[in-house]
Amino acid sequence: MALAQTDQAPLSKGGKTAQRVRDAALHLFAKHGYAAVSMRQIAEQVGVRPGALYNHFPTKQDILKDLMQSHMAALLDAWDQEAARASPGTDLLEAFVRFHIRYHMDRTDEIFISYMELRNLEPHNFSEVATDRRKYEAVLNRILEHGTDTGRYAVSDAKVATRAIIAMLTAIPSWFREDGSLSREDIERLYIDMVRKLVAQTPNQDHSGKA
Repeated sequence: MALAQTDQAPLSKGGKTAQRVRDAALHLFAKHGYAAVSMRQIAEQVGVRPGALYNHFPTKQDILKDLMQSHMAALLDAWDQEAARASPGTDLLEAFVRFHIRYHMDRTDEIFISYMELRNLEPHNFSEVATDRRKYEAVLNRILEHGTDTGRYAVSDAKVATRAIIAMLTAIPSWFREDGSLSREDIERLYIDMVRKLVAQTPNQDHSGKA
């Protein structure tokens, strides 16, 4: 699946070629793994000479970094749009869970690369991608902190809860099958219920989330 374009302006010829490179690399990295794919293979998939790739991406590492950062930018933009449509009184935790599940289940290749290929990023690239990921984690972290402050949830450590919830939700595309016993709607309902139980008040907790 091609990466979403956050800028709706028409792409130039060079921009179209760069996008074809991204799409080809995305497919090949997801199918064979980053380490097993060469720039020559990507060029063959695009239908250009290997040297033409270097006009857009100096190295294969640059392509991997670009794919991960593009994914995170599109994810954050999509959440901003989702949040902007939320009506007053919307349970933002439920909205976030639904959004995360729907967005990620339609982008299995991007998700696979964004998580499984992190180990192949060079240190300075890893640092930049990690910064982008923390921006997304901060969205859920703020929801949990606000909910705990207002007595809606009981979370003793919002950062830990954030990482646990995101990891749980992000794993869904790795096992979900469209022809399985559970529908997408079933998945949303079950996971919303699990997340609610994870952050729910218990009889022995006060509104600060402390026992």
